[in-house]
Amino acid sequence: MTLIEAVPNISEGRDPSVIQAAREAIESGGSTVLGIEPDADYNRTVLTYVGSHDEVVRSSVQLIRVASEHIDMRHHEGNHPRMGAVDVMPFVPLGETKTEEAQIAVDEVYEQLESTHLMFRYGNSAKMPSRSRLPTLRKGGYEGLKERFLGGRWNNEETRHPDNWNGEWTEINEKFGAMAIGVRPVLIAYNVNVKEEAPMASSVAAKVIRSSGFPIKAGSGSKIRVRGLLQSVQGMGVPLESHGISQVSMNLSDPDQTSIHLAYETIRSIIEPMGVEVSGSEIVGLVPLDSMLEAGRWYHGSDDDHETLVKKAIDGLGLNSLGEFDPNTRIIEWALRAMREE
Repeated sequence: MTLIEAVPNISEGRDPSVIQAAREAIESGGSTVLGIEPDADYNRTVLTYVGSHDEVVRSSVQLIRVASEHIDMRHHEGNHPRMGAVDVMPFVPLGETKTEEAQIAVDEVYEQLESTHLMFRYGNSAKMPSRSRLPTLRKGGYEGLKERFLGGRWNNEETRHPDNWNGEWTEINEKFGAMAIGVRPVLIAYNVNVKEEAPMASSVAAKVIRSSGFPIKAGSGSKIRVRGLLQSVQGMGVPLESHGISQVSMNLSDPDQTSIHLAYETIRSIIEPMGVEVSGSEIVGLVPLDSMLEAGRWYHGSDDDHETLVKKAIDGLGLNSLGEFDPNTRIIEWALRAMREE
């Protein structure tokens, strides 16, 4: 059976009625909702759902239409980079599902909405390598889209326009913005909590660990880029006003290269010598079981049964620091098992 996971991020994290409308849109297409995680500081909600090819296509189209109705980007504020009401919609093939099957689902969603909504194909769906990275496509955010699309300053013509740009900036575009859609492997959205209100140490740590590194400027004005400490990691420091802390907010795009415990312990080693405390972490969305078991072995010091290792990972990473981390709903394999048993 084809099984696809979709993990769209919508630009609403404060209005429960809009988030509920998003849930109902997904369920109306036949997909099973595995997780809904709103964040008021980011003003963003991560939705996770799974289904067959047809179910995920229907649910995704309905979600985009509902977001178009309820979210107006002209009035959106939040601490996370974004360019649209549905900012990004990744499809992840699960189990024996092939990447090509997930790609067909992406294409079907794109074809149903390309006449009205501006879309970038990204990740494995990008038409050229320069268009594969979300941060590149999202640079400048929603506020910069109109000027960028209509010919304003932009550093790379290959990435200036959405795939379906027709030269017109419409009222729908003004309200919705643009979105990225594509196939990608499993990714872990992972945030480390730092006890500081302004993200000073957090920003330093993010700059040092992210794979793209950071530039050093010489007196002559020339620059060289220093490589980041961790592979396949995007990171930034952000304030989390509702909790009076900051976070190093990351995407671990290849957990085999950089594990969650490696990211956590590396950030601790950078921040704590500055006299600032790291106070646990959070996983946004779902996480693969293997990643939790690997972290559990690190903190436990040996192998053990899965339940014990998962508990050690939760404790070692401080995953309950901002709210309860329920492994039965937050670990992909365990959530799918519960879904099949219903």
